[in-house]
Amino acid sequence: MINNMLDISVIVPLFNEAESLPELAAWIARVMDQGGWTYEILMVDDGSTDASWAVIKDLAKSNPSVRGISFRRNYGKSAALFCGFRQARGEVVFTMDADLQDSPDEIPDMYRMVKEEGWDVVSGWKQHRKDNAITKNLPSKLYNATARRVTGIKLHDMNCGLKAYRNEVVKSVEVYGEMHRYIPYLAKNAGFGRITEKPVHHSKRKFGKSKFGMERFVNGFLDLMSLSFLSTFGKKPMHFFGFSGLLMFIIGGIMAIWIIVAKLVHQAQGVRFRAVTDQPLFYLALVAVILGAMFFLAGLLGEMISRSAPERNKITIFVGCNNLNDD
Repeated sequence: MINNMLDISVIVPLFNEAESLPELAAWIARVMDQGGWTYEILMVDDGSTDASWAVIKDLAKSNPSVRGISFRRNYGKSAALFCGFRQARGEVVFTMDADLQDSPDEIPDMYRMVKEEGWDVVSGWKQHRKDNAITKNLPSKLYNATARRVTGIKLHDMNCGLKAYRNEVVKSVEVYGEMHRYIPYLAKNAGFGRITEKPVHHSKRKFGKSKFGMERFVNGFLDLMSLSFLSTFGKKPMHFFGFSGLLMFIIGGIMAIWIIVAKLVHQAQGVRFRAVTDQPLFYLALVAVILGAMFFLAGLLGEMISRSAPERNKITIFVGCNNLNDD
């Protein structure tokens, strides 16, 4: 159990958002005071080059509930959330962007959904986006449709920054690289299957400009493929590489044998035939056999590495009893 547990933690990852921070902190504090909750605001400065850290220190002086974490350089949103999750003391943990596009007024309803309705994750759904329709809305729809198909989680806006989590969820997931887009999927793989969404208000950016370009959709798709593969075959690589390699090896072997047998039959019958090495199919068969062997060896090596991993039997248990021998 976490010492000094609070009702709510609000984690705000940020990069060069000095202008919006005072308004955001005041807005969050106003909502918390109205709800009568104990809370903390964790502002994670991801290596900002403006006055963001100085603003955070001033806010912490005027409001003891504000806590700050500062990175020496820009590590990315996933690293900021990872550190925030590890420090969070709230029973319900919220994440929101620092650009004032996410509304803290959504906190009470999302808090109720976690505490009273028993959801593990409540994801915001920016049903009516205020972004450019061509550069953000359309790519976002395509991206989310792909994410729903691959993950099996029916969320309309997987990448919405405004989310609410049960504390056990954020302590059980490891966010790295650019996997912050798929925290609901990470939560699902960790055993937290009660995931839902809530339509939330979305505002136009008030200060500065977006820190993410169009490349985030390409990177997001590649990360999704990686995450899907790792969640399926991460601890059993032989099931993928071994099966694929064995299949390619058998196909290549059958092709090579068929070419050789056909050549011998034609030769025995006195029919004109082509040399085995003059046939393109022979080289395709040879490539298939070599690739099959390489895939099989890759699966074997992956299996050996997986079995040697110190966390190969890491299992999180949430429910136990005093006498494990009880019927």
